Amino acid sequence: MIRYPKFPLLIILVLSAGLLSALAGPNGVRVVAGIVTTAAAQENNPVKKDSRTQTVQFESKLVGKTLPYNVVLPVDYEQPNGKAKHYPVLYLLHGFSGHYDNWTTKTKLSDYAAQYSMIIVTPEGNDGWYLDSATVPSDKYETYFIEELIPDVQRRFRANATREGRAIAGLSMGGYGALKFGLKHPEKFAFAGSLSGAISAATWGEKELSPGPIRESLLQTFGPANSPARVANDVTRLAMEFSAALLPKAPPSGPDDRGPAKKKPALPYLYIDCGTEDFLFKDNRDFVRLLVELKIPHEYRQLPGSHNWKYWDAQVQEVLRLASQKMRSM
Repeated sequence: MIRYPKFPLLIILVLSAGLLSALAGPNGVRVVAGIVTTAAAQENNPVKKDSRTQTVQFESKLVGKTLPYNVVLPVDYEQPNGKAKHYPVLYLLHGFSGHYDNWTTKTKLSDYAAQYSMIIVTPEGNDGWYLDSATVPSDKYETYFIEELIPDVQRRFRANATREGRAIAGLSMGGYGALKFGLKHPEKFAFAGSLSGAISAATWGEKELSPGPIRESLLQTFGPANSPARVANDVTRLAMEFSAALLPKAPPSGPDDRGPAKKKPALPYLYIDCGTEDFLFKDNRDFVRLLVELKIPHEYRQLPGSHNWKYWDAQVQEVLRLASQKMRSM
């Protein structure tokens, strides 16, 4: 079996273009200035909000604070031919230091979505890594997503409430979150996509990262090394456990040992991409090699690009295309 390192040898950029602080790997090498300049330039060119985009100020009882989310509606949502229709929903997750409006202000998401018959939701995850914190009881970002956000979207909008009508994807921290949701809650999603995903986040510990916001966030969210939160939310481990569940069991020793046939779980369609100049490229390649080894169906693409909005603006178009193929309306 291939051995997978616990963390990248060099972490040279933050997990979202919104934060310009540097990280250091074990060798202490710092961020390249040119990459920061590129990210900063993208921040200064926001995309204006359009009339199909709505903002919901959602009050989360679980988290105990307002967690707004944006919704991009289909072009025919308010038209007579669309009012009897329930649309599939794609949830797009932001990266570290980002917020719910990143996808709608830093990309041309609304323009790209106009050709597809789906609702797009961009939720607020703060820097909670889309899981229930190991150290802060109120930071229940996984439970909030499953038990509050999805039901709220279905109450407010004509959303397809079935697994076949729901997809999730994200960038960097959100890419990790999307894969985690897909592997932990496969009954909820037909598609799970990761762009430049921080796939090894659950294994990054105190020794691997230099002091800074990401290190503080990771330790607060995942807890110390080998904590239950790290084990339960490690996407590599989740993939291996899913694969192990599909292995055939030994034949029964007698007729009395025969139990009912256990139905194999179904994973969502997994999509992963990463730029070849991205500091997370190796982590993504290693994870994809594991999926191949485990014979877990997936689609993987690597292409020129870095950890920035230019790359994500281009690749979200592919996510929309694939998600629309894997979901259905009602």
